[in-house]
Amino acid sequence: MDNKFRVLLAEDEKALQNMVSLCLSKNGFEVDVVDNGIDACTYVDKFRYDAIILDIMMPGKDGREVCKYIRNKYDVPVIFLTALGAEKDIVEGYEIGADEYVTKPFSTKLLLMKVNALINRYRGLLVKDGKIVIDEIVIEPARRAVSVDGKRIDLAPKEYDLMMFFIENKDRVLSRDIILDKVWGADFEGYDRAVDTHVKKLRATLGDASYHIETVIKSGYIWKNRS
Repeated sequence: MDNKFRVLLAEDEKALQNMVSLCLSKNGFEVDVVDNGIDACTYVDKFRYDAIILDIMMPGKDGREVCKYIRNKYDVPVIFLTALGAEKDIVEGYEIGADEYVTKPFSTKLLLMKVNALINRYRGLLVKDGKIVIDEIVIEPARRAVSVDGKRIDLAPKEYDLMMFFIENKDRVLSRDIILDKVWGADFEGYDRAVDTHVKKLRATLGDASYHIETVIKSGYIWKNRS
């Protein structure tokens, strides 16, 4: 990876700081590390970042306060990295403006994949005012909000993740195994038909925009843009 990608890691646990920063550095990222929310806000104002990883329980300002601060000023991918794994905490994290929510303990490989995916999404798809526009679909990653032909649609979290994975890999045939691995995670113990079930739900929710998802017989699915 090109070293131009710069990441801010705000985490007050020293061992975790070392583990995450080492993983990112080995994969070509330039990493700045702070251990409190006040310094995180200072660094965000001082430097341009391609992604920001925030612990929630930090001294000074907690991660939620920092995320709100960032969202009021910048369009940049934000990942919460936290031990707070209750559903209400995750929902609140996304409502505040996080793009991803990773709970501890976690896989550094998975975190790396999420950082790469978010940077690619923001750099490759992000357009004016923090919105991704794909034909009749408008996506606001900071709020995980989606509209089709100007009408807001409600996607379940997994449907949203599935749609974004399709979009990030447009024009590429994706097998069910690949989709399960990337969207559900390598530890998923269910059946590959879970993909078909969620694709069906996603198509139903997208309505007139469902044509973007094409079935490739005996291979999987592919996302096609109209324009």
